[in-house]
Amino acid sequence: MFRRVAIIGGGAAGAALLSELLERATAQPLHLDWYTGGGTTGRGVAYSTASERHLLNVRAASMGLFASRPNGFLEYAQQGDRSIAGTDFLSRRLYGDYLEAEIARALARAQSRGHDVRVLPFAVDSLVPEHDGVNVFHGDTTSRVEAAVLALGALPPQPLAGVSDAALASGNYITLPWRFLANVQPDPQPREVAIIGLGLTAVDVMLELAAQWPNAHFTAVSRHGLLPEVHLAQATAPSDDGGELHESMRDMPDIRRWLHLLREATAQSDDWRTVIDSLRPHTSALWATLPLNERARFLRHARWAWERSRHRMPQQVHDSITALEHSGRMRRMRGRVRQVECGNDNRLHLDLVHAEDVTTIAADLVIQTVGLDTDVRRTPDPLVRQLVTNGHIRPDPLGLGCEAGPGGQLRHDDQVWSRLFAMGSLLRGTLWESTAMPEIRQQARHLADKLLAD
Repeated sequence: MFRRVAIIGGGAAGAALLSELLERATAQPLHLDWYTGGGTTGRGVAYSTASERHLLNVRAASMGLFASRPNGFLEYAQQGDRSIAGTDFLSRRLYGDYLEAEIARALARAQSRGHDVRVLPFAVDSLVPEHDGVNVFHGDTTSRVEAAVLALGALPPQPLAGVSDAALASGNYITLPWRFLANVQPDPQPREVAIIGLGLTAVDVMLELAAQWPNAHFTAVSRHGLLPEVHLAQATAPSDDGGELHESMRDMPDIRRWLHLLREATAQSDDWRTVIDSLRPHTSALWATLPLNERARFLRHARWAWERSRHRMPQQVHDSITALEHSGRMRRMRGRVRQVECGNDNRLHLDLVHAEDVTTIAADLVIQTVGLDTDVRRTPDPLVRQLVTNGHIRPDPLGLGCEAGPGGQLRHDDQVWSRLFAMGSLLRGTLWESTAMPEIRQQARHLADKLLAD
């Protein structure tokens, strides 16, 4: 049993692990150091928004913080409104309130049980893992713990390769859309806004800016020019719960074969979404069967389709973004951004490549929303960079976080650390599905079991 544990990361993943550890009955008190990096504990980037337009893309009944109580968030929401149903998609702001309430409850329980919990609003500068403990450094302070867990969330996004220094220096190329939205004020000034990417974040950005800037127009660019798919009104699953499809895919770990099996299964289903949803409990196990070359093939050719189908919009969000498009305020374009330059007119000019054609568009503001950045090899994050440089962690060869064992133990050389773990987005290379709350809370549960085991 590890009694002294450092949790590094102040978002929902860190909150889930802290709460799981404090939920357990232990023979001896725990000493937990939670390094939150500042900001509001638990909310992280995604749940810090104050806008009611930003909705969760998972139903309320599936967003509980604890694997043992998946309805926890629904019960919390219904305290304020009994009409809320488990199938509803509620606001991220409300979910942030729920996380804060659960953290407060966990800390009060810790005090009553004699646990020593320090919530430290600092970022960790460096870690030195050893076989009998982990040294944690922040500022001029050093502490030693028996185990440490990286619950960092997504790494800071990097500008696309073709973005010029002048474009970045202009301040009109935005790589942190949530931070940008937090400071947006209503403004009637006409603007042309380019959005790079067409995932869920892009949709949230456009809907918020469209409301705040009523005379803004948006051009959204992505490789295929397609919006995320839409959730069904009710959650359903195939009668066999996807077991037969899962077994067929497991027996033949080949992307081309998998796509063939998925097409067959969706053709026989009343709705393709039930097929995709039935694979959710099996996704990590299926990913583990894929050899490296097949994983790379998936990322090149099928990732965009999987992400679009797997991470879907609530119907009301779909209706809003469709209305924005039909009004003429938003258009979608297919293409890959080759470069972004700052023109003599002080506007940003984007060169888009589609097939053999090159199109240039101009915008007053460009917002990059291309998904999670998990490549630890090129991140500016000081802690992750130190761990990679010193050989304490081994990057995933496809840029999907860190190499790790199935229990989250991080790899170095050809071994795994027994006292250094990760959870969340850093485990995408190991688990693939590793960012949504249903997966995060399972990781927190299993990791708490491991940390507190005799």
